[in-house]
Amino acid sequence: MAENSLLERLDGLEHKFQEISTLITDPAVIADMKRYVKLNKEYHDLELIMNARKEYKNALSNIAQAKEILEIESDNEMREMAKMELDELEPKIPEMEERIKILLIPSDPEDAKNAIVEIRGGTGGDEAALFAGDLFKMYAKYCETKGWNIAISSFSEGTVGGYKEIIFTVTGENVYGTLKYESGVHRVQRVPATETQGRVHTSAATVAVLPEADEFDVQINEGEIKWDTFRSGGAGGQNVNKVESGVRLRYIWKNPVTGVSEEILIECTETRDQPKNKERALSRLRTMIYDREHQKYVDDIAARRKTMVSTGDRSAKIRTYNYPQGRVTDHRINLTLYNLQAVVGGDIQEIIDKLIVAENAERLKESEL
Repeated sequence: MAENSLLERLDGLEHKFQEISTLITDPAVIADMKRYVKLNKEYHDLELIMNARKEYKNALSNIAQAKEILEIESDNEMREMAKMELDELEPKIPEMEERIKILLIPSDPEDAKNAIVEIRGGTGGDEAALFAGDLFKMYAKYCETKGWNIAISSFSEGTVGGYKEIIFTVTGENVYGTLKYESGVHRVQRVPATETQGRVHTSAATVAVLPEADEFDVQINEGEIKWDTFRSGGAGGQNVNKVESGVRLRYIWKNPVTGVSEEILIECTETRDQPKNKERALSRLRTMIYDREHQKYVDDIAARRKTMVSTGDRSAKIRTYNYPQGRVTDHRINLTLYNLQAVVGGDIQEIIDKLIVAENAERLKESEL
């Protein structure tokens, strides 16, 4: 894109930024929470673009001034200073333009949301459950390094350890926008602890990362929810086991597209406080319904842009963890790293960064920026 056309596009957004800046202070807008949250997100995105625009325009202006000095100035010291400024600024212009182009691509409105993560052991029996447990530990350590909080909603333990299924909520900044790349089938190749002859087995676990739905994202008739309470099992002391703090909800949801109804069943034993468990079960219900209703939007994106990085297909094999060779391979971008222990220890940022770069490259092609 030519430099002046990029500036024209940036200048065209300034009026919109000023307009939204005024709107988000309007009491009528603040009273409409759904609209206010949407405008706030748009304001934040535009603010990043406006800051990048200011930096870019200043750099172009300083380059123009330095070139003018070199043309008309005879003082050697002034010319040397101008040359130094050119040498410093000119290499930065392509980087600034690339960053601006990425900022100009409309971001996924879900990215800023918290996430609900579901890990399920797949093929491989006990070993798959152990691997699902390893994946949970990997994400727990990664979230800790990001300063995010994890709250386990429900889990079903494997017979020899790990989890047949574990569901947890991650809260923090830009959680879904980061973790969404983890959705898919994860495969492990290693000698299971139960293997007596040292043979390498292949097992799998599925990871689903869903954007947590806000209260106004979906409409639920709470009067139609059927609640049950029960005593929580497992660790947590006598109070958890003796008090009916666990909650179970049943809700009949009708698909607005097909008209088919289905019963949604959710259990939550996360805390010793029954009202808190009810609140978290409701949050999961909102997310599950939102995910179903939102799936058409996800499918439309996948159909339009068959990206290798995030098609929304949760059945796709995305990564292999090979223990004998200490190797991790992400199949979407043909990335292989030989630091398996670090990765399963929570050091997955490099993989996510490379996935984001690949995704942005594909989106840039589509937007023709």
